[in-house]
Amino acid sequence: MKNNLLGFNVNIGLTKPENIINRDADCPFCDRESLTDVIDCSGEMLLIQNKYKVLQDSEQTVLIESTTCETDIPAYTKEHMHDLIHFGVKHWFKMIDSHKYKSVLFFKNHGPLSGGTIRHPHMQIVGLKSMDDQLMFDPREFSGITIDKHAGVEFNISTYPRIGFSEFNVVLDTNDKLDQLADYIQIAVDYLMNHFTKRCKSYNLFFYLVDGLIRVKIMPRFATSPLFIGYNIHLRPNNLELIVNELQTIYFKK
Repeated sequence: MKNNLLGFNVNIGLTKPENIINRDADCPFCDRESLTDVIDCSGEMLLIQNKYKVLQDSEQTVLIESTTCETDIPAYTKEHMHDLIHFGVKHWFKMIDSHKYKSVLFFKNHGPLSGGTIRHPHMQIVGLKSMDDQLMFDPREFSGITIDKHAGVEFNISTYPRIGFSEFNVVLDTNDKLDQLADYIQIAVDYLMNHFTKRCKSYNLFFYLVDGLIRVKIMPRFATSPLFIGYNIHLRPNNLELIVNELQTIYFKK
């Protein structure tokens, strides 16, 4: 089975700050006066170089989403959420269009099981010089039961999840529908963090380009199934229709 293998600098990783578990630790993103290597700014948002370049053969940047540390996507105004997605996608595409990298990642970690280390809301845009993006996803992972569809943008729950349990997708038929993309992302995150299950305290957002079109996966994070870790067995829950009905009732009442 082909896969991507990326070098990780453990020595740098050990120096990274952490304040998701250690809540008394200082937040480096709150101290804006000390932030360096700013690439761009828009309102409350900053794009900066990542000081802790743990990934080899890469360019790592951090998109700080807000000046407020104890906030996140469900609390954003619709205007800020739209601005955030436009800002992030602009710089994701800018790095792609530079042709310096074989693949460019755009993603977000939130919560103790997300793989992140900083509580302050942020995303990452990472250019990788040698990774094959065709090995990063299976197109089937973005198919699913439709929850809602508007203006050529589909919001669904995956019937072929990457790992398992309940994964949501937003699928665009043209890349100029970013406001609708932002609205569906905000709904999915709000549902996971406030309605899904009390055990869900973490999630990831992953952005992809599939045949030139944007796909986004919103994934709740729990302790990863040993069946996936050990045997690459994906788990599809038997309550997808119930979740679809609940989302439609909460967010899409006609």
